[in-house]
Amino acid sequence: MHKRRLGGTGYQVSEIGFGAWPIGGTWGEVSEKDAMEALHASLDAGVDFFDTADVYGDGRSEKLLARLRRERPGEPFTVATKAGRRLPAQTVEGYSEANLRSWVDRSRRNLETDCLDLLQLHCPPVALYYEPEVFAALDRLVAEGKIRHYGVSVERIEEALKAIEFPGVKTVQIIFNAFRHRPAGLFFREAEARDVGILARVPLASGLLTGKMTRETRFDETDHRAFNRHGEAFDRGETFSGIPYETGLELVEDLRPLVPEGATMAQFALRWILMFDAVSTVIPGAKNAAQARANAAAADLAPLPPETMAAVADLYERRVKPLVHHYW
Repeated sequence: MHKRRLGGTGYQVSEIGFGAWPIGGTWGEVSEKDAMEALHASLDAGVDFFDTADVYGDGRSEKLLARLRRERPGEPFTVATKAGRRLPAQTVEGYSEANLRSWVDRSRRNLETDCLDLLQLHCPPVALYYEPEVFAALDRLVAEGKIRHYGVSVERIEEALKAIEFPGVKTVQIIFNAFRHRPAGLFFREAEARDVGILARVPLASGLLTGKMTRETRFDETDHRAFNRHGEAFDRGETFSGIPYETGLELVEDLRPLVPEGATMAQFALRWILMFDAVSTVIPGAKNAAQARANAAAADLAPLPPETMAAVADLYERRVKPLVHHYW
């Protein structure tokens, strides 16, 4: 497993990480046994960066990561968590210093640590990026030793560009995959210039880019792929990268001939993201050990040839860009 520098944090992290949303909730039921096996399998494969949030299973995924630390003493890994979505409604006023401190303390308890490795604001309102006091409060939490570093998770490029104007923002988590290319333009250039680490989330477009879904696939009622296709619960870009499901299935078939021999569609999709040096780590989710091992193995694939990269770019320009580019 290769390592990459996570921006101004100075952390060296595995280029394939682990996204803990699926083991927390809203992806269908995952047993604690399967979740822990996935986490252990990831560590065994060299993964040492785990991304979670306080709302994933109402703290469940944070507690599972705390258990992983107990069960694997002496094996260092980095945990990034997120805060802000516990608010009943997203408002700038909700990101008060008192609330920030409450969320941080709750995550510290869940993760059984005195100091969080990395705290990320969890897709806050756009107007928050024009409130310096919020970031000043985070600076105070760093100074007090409750968090080591902080960053943001965003929906839109414009939010990312505004966030990195604050010098304390060391990382940005953003949707980037074969169906969402826009971050690779201005944002990647600005992030590299400011030494900001990039976490590529939703790398498999909510599973579309595994190549395993069909028109007959059915999702559990607790799965956001069933209840959030039109943004009913949160930003629709989080579900299938904002692409209509039927269209996504067609696009996957267009990509399938590009998959290298011996690789899966998912591994190809992850390797495509790693072709961008600005990306610090990719954080696919996994519900079991087999998925975790398969994700980690994407790091072993050879670099994709220029003609493959060009073919993906052409498909995006022709068929995907009109659907998503101007939204996010």
